[in-house]
Amino acid sequence: MLFNMNLKNIASFFVISIAIVIILIYGRSLLIPFIFAVLLWFIIRKLKSILDMLPFIKKRIPSWLKSLISATVVLFILNFSSKVLLSSINSLAKSYEQYASNINIIMLKLNEFLNMNFLEAIKGYSSSFDFGMILGSIFSSLTDILSNSFMILLYTLFIFLEEQHFQTKLKVIFSKNNQYTQVIKILEKIETSIAHYLGLKTVVSLITGGLSYVALLIIGIDSPEFWTFLIFILNFIPTIGSLIGTVFPATFSLLQFGEFTPFLLVILFVGSIQILVGNILEPKLMGNSLNISSLVAIISLSFWGVIWGVTGMILSIPITVILIILCSQFNKSKAIAILLSEKGKIG
Repeated sequence: MLFNMNLKNIASFFVISIAIVIILIYGRSLLIPFIFAVLLWFIIRKLKSILDMLPFIKKRIPSWLKSLISATVVLFILNFSSKVLLSSINSLAKSYEQYASNINIIMLKLNEFLNMNFLEAIKGYSSSFDFGMILGSIFSSLTDILSNSFMILLYTLFIFLEEQHFQTKLKVIFSKNNQYTQVIKILEKIETSIAHYLGLKTVVSLITGGLSYVALLIIGIDSPEFWTFLIFILNFIPTIGSLIGTVFPATFSLLQFGEFTPFLLVILFVGSIQILVGNILEPKLMGNSLNISSLVAIISLSFWGVIWGVTGMILSIPITVILIILCSQFNKSKAIAILLSEKGKIG
């Protein structure tokens, strides 16, 4: 009898898991903008709390106006970043013929250096290489993001409208004993953890991007703003983000200059910045606040990368943090939280 119950539980678990994965895959167009809207809501609330640190603003300015000011600041930064990004891509697109012509130069140098018919071996691949097509795909991806920006802003607006009555609804739903207090504590812990992670990760990414911009500017890479923005975004992807953020501008330097010296300089300087910031500064700032096992972080990165691509990789850590916090609050799922945690200790 007990064996049959365990078998039913295992079967139910797998059925539910498969159903969730299917929903995540086919519902990505709806879920991803909503998740970004929630993160945007977190950021605006964090800016609002920073404004509240000033006594005059906290006492004299109403809550809705502080939310409006915070939202305006965020939207201004996003608008400015998108304009710089699109300008950089247009600049790169105008010069793609020059970059494409440098491919043969690189192949010949590799052929001489390796003392083998390297050029013929990859001729089929190089002949089909179209830098303009790559830039077009990048532009297309950015267009998709911008097209979703309306939905993200719309979701964010309705989240703020819903926020006014959300606690009242929770009080009605969780009216027994001290359930409401427990739910509020869980939500506050999630908000604090995610806001802490996003805030520190943004600071670390800005430092990495800023130093990389100076290095790329000195080396002479075209459109350093674009590569800086790419490094900033990729830095939110754990482990492999910093590697990709170094390889992309380094590879582009081969196309731009047609020689290996700038490539090695980008690898040396940008790679050193990534290592120093990622391995020295970031651990000191982050500490053990996220409480995520390194193995779990890699598995989460791979899973969400398969499900939602690069977007999933960026969101993998916040989603895992939320999962650990939620699982730690219930006796039946505490074991899962312990397994996902760094040292088996949960709050």
